Amino acid sequence: MRLSRFPFLFVAFGALAVALSAQEVQRHGLVFEEWVRDTFFDGYRPPSYTQKWDIPAEANRAHGGVPVNPKAIKHGTAVDLGDALRQFAINEPFMLVLGFWRQDGEEKHFTNILAPIITPEQWRALWGPVTLDDLLRLDRLIKDTSVSIAETRRLAAKMKNTPPFTQAVIQVNPKIDARQRRLQCSIRFADVFKHLAPAVDPTPQAQASLWNVPFPGPIKSPPRVRK
Repeated sequence: MRLSRFPFLFVAFGALAVALSAQEVQRHGLVFEEWVRDTFFDGYRPPSYTQKWDIPAEANRAHGGVPVNPKAIKHGTAVDLGDALRQFAINEPFMLVLGFWRQDGEEKHFTNILAPIITPEQWRALWGPVTLDDLLRLDRLIKDTSVSIAETRRLAAKMKNTPPFTQAVIQVNPKIDARQRRLQCSIRFADVFKHLAPAVDPTPQAQASLWNVPFPGPIKSPPRVRK
């Protein structure tokens, strides 16, 4: 039997290899989130990964009783917060558990872990003068498929690089290509420590820990190869 008669086999195996590779690269985030849930939140498991909070307030009985979102981020890079409109709408206290890591060969070593509780007033201040109407205007521009990808990128970049967006701590990040037209947002690494955890040392620590519990890393996870 000649395999060349079955090109779909190569496509299928190729897709599987890509999927497995992506899972391996992203494994550190899953391991970190599982450690946070198992160690501090009674092993909570979300029934849906589309729910508003990774760990709802009712599952947080020991650390403030607020909802929690754990995130694993490369040390020195911005923290991706997700959909800008959804983030802007937050109007309750919540906790971000941020685990920063550095790549060392095929392993990721966690350098810092912090867990600031953010009030609605703090959160609104990070958006500065940006209003819901500002976000909706940019969101509509991004999602207007009657305009080419190249032109949409140009217009979105022009808008995000002018006030009021340039006056906010939280950064808007248009994602525009053949597969997506989304408005995401993030906060810079330095701003995390300046605005959310001013008492925390941002330099890599010898032993990253949360609430005096050391993280049991490192995690086997190869570096991401960007194409």
